[in-house]
Amino acid sequence: MPVSKRHRPPVVAVTGAASGVGRAFLSKVASSADFRRVVAIDEQRGDVTDVTWRVLDIRDPLLANRISDVDVLVHLGGDFTLDGDPTERRAYNLRAAQTVLTASAAARVRRVVVVTSAMVYGADADNPVPLPEDAPVAAEPDTGVVGDHLEIESLVRRSLRAHPGLEVVVLRPAALVGPEVDTVVTRHFEAPRLLVVKGCLPRWQFCHIDDLVSALEMAALGHVNGVVAVGSEGWLEMDQVEEVSGVRRFELPAGLTFSTAQRLHRLGITPAPATDLHYVVYPWVVDGATLRAAGWKPTWTNEAALRELMTYREGKHAVVGRRLSGKDATITAAGATVAVIGTAAIVRAARRKKKI
Repeated sequence: MPVSKRHRPPVVAVTGAASGVGRAFLSKVASSADFRRVVAIDEQRGDVTDVTWRVLDIRDPLLANRISDVDVLVHLGGDFTLDGDPTERRAYNLRAAQTVLTASAAARVRRVVVVTSAMVYGADADNPVPLPEDAPVAAEPDTGVVGDHLEIESLVRRSLRAHPGLEVVVLRPAALVGPEVDTVVTRHFEAPRLLVVKGCLPRWQFCHIDDLVSALEMAALGHVNGVVAVGSEGWLEMDQVEEVSGVRRFELPAGLTFSTAQRLHRLGITPAPATDLHYVVYPWVVDGATLRAAGWKPTWTNEAALRELMTYREGKHAVVGRRLSGKDATITAAGATVAVIGTAAIVRAARRKKKI
């Protein structure tokens, strides 16, 4: 007796399949018996074999024609680089997400999986630890990557209202760790000292790409729905972070920290807005109750993820999210204030350049 179509393994498509998390997910599911076929979508052909490659710009409205045979689409195509033009990055990410959602509805794709970040909850001294998945979205809209995630989630909500037959799962990972991951958090650990603000110690939670990939697989197969937080179990206290990383803290008043960071960003010295600094000084730990109830368990502990993150640190130097050259790094190593919040020397250098 033939197997009914309902119980056949789904065809899954992956955007952003040639690199980053998209490639990692593609490699995991390429030979999986849980999927009937795997379609890889990107602007260039990647190196993963045993999949069907479709080379196109995911912002192209013709995307709907290329996914008409797809049951589930995992959207991992986006630009979240820190050093690019924020206006161009925002425009790309929103156009890509909007096109993917609209095309999926038009092509009658059953389910779309989108990845944003647990940063949308906001980082605050008064946050409960951990935050429940249904906690309010309280991050401040800004020009940074967090603002992109907020806008993408807004698009998802509008899409659900416009296309009630489309299922959309939103995964919100904790601070990502893995090869090629470059974020405000990873750059924080490239500094000679770890910034803390007086009166509040951060709690640290990470999400290794391996665990995000396995959570994506759960979402693609329909084992979880709605908004899903992803991260290693529990969290690390600041003392544990210092012990594991071998990097000591440096404490500053909150007012000085954020006002200086805002000034550095306004001068164009640091790439991320001052609000992004909240995510390295205040807690935003999440409770992955939905995945846990579905039987998912992370394979990486927070301690192991941090140890791996520190292996990527070698040869890199950053201050408040700004990558430094070897010469700048020598300057910043001269003192703790310089190492954490930027330096008067860097500010003066920026001013001299503007006067020339």
